[in-house]
Amino acid sequence: MVDIRDIEAAAERIAGHVLRTPTLPSPGLSALLGAPVTAKLELLQLGGSFKVRGAAAKMLTLTDAERAAGVVAVSGGNHAIAVALMAQALKIHATVVMPKAAPARSVEATRAAGAEVRLTDDVVAAFTLMEELQRDGLTNVHPFADPVVLAGQGTVGLELGEDASELTDVLVSIGGGALISGVAVALTALRPGIRVWGVETEGARTMSDALAAGGPVPTKLSSIVTTLGVPKTAQLPYDIVSTLVTDVLLVSDSEAVQGVVELAEHAKVWAEPAAGCLLPAARRVLDKVGPDARLGLVLCGGNAAFRDVVAWT
Repeated sequence: MVDIRDIEAAAERIAGHVLRTPTLPSPGLSALLGAPVTAKLELLQLGGSFKVRGAAAKMLTLTDAERAAGVVAVSGGNHAIAVALMAQALKIHATVVMPKAAPARSVEATRAAGAEVRLTDDVVAAFTLMEELQRDGLTNVHPFADPVVLAGQGTVGLELGEDASELTDVLVSIGGGALISGVAVALTALRPGIRVWGVETEGARTMSDALAAGGPVPTKLSSIVTTLGVPKTAQLPYDIVSTLVTDVLLVSDSEAVQGVVELAEHAKVWAEPAAGCLLPAARRVLDKVGPDARLGLVLCGGNAAFRDVVAWT
């Protein structure tokens, strides 16, 4: 298990390589939801999402030989951009495997940062190719199974716990599970009694299926929210979520897209559906715990093309 000391060490390592993003009260969201809301603005992070934290935490630990050999990563979008940006900064060759369904904007941004992009028919094939390239000698910067990456993502929770001590309930989107795992480890260590809630879409219910089965199992993906589309979580994030997370809530794709619109109108931020899904989930949390809750929303990313959001609405 990753603990708070691992996350604090990751925070020291990545300082100067990533941004400490703002943690701000949102009057607009507070009025919309009827309870105080604080937003952690990871959509302002380098690369447009929290993912650069874990990429930096991992790639800064590589030996000279590992740097010379290069790295490989698999991603539906945001992790690809993050690995490409850190590889560019550290002068490491990166090969990123992405499914063809990945947003074109993310593929273009990954290539623009200098990474070699390999496209596959689907996300399952992407993970298979990543494993083959790892066996060929590339270091795998895994998006959610690596404890060093997970600790890096946990620095989001470290900052949130330091900057917003009044929160009672924090909502975090789940793809592979590294972000919510790291956030849960950090927050429960810093603020005992705080509740952490996970959010997935109905067509990308990887962690929900794992919790129902008692461990990671393959999940059939159908959600438009490709940044949450992981075919199977890993044991490490499953262990943490099953231990520290209060519950995982499911929302529909349409609710996630409506959340994007509401975040733009009421919070004045441009978010992707992986962050938009937090708003319908927040309403359900308030129904469960009552209006005295003080909510924290981790707005994980903003890499959504305007034309895509318009097409989804």
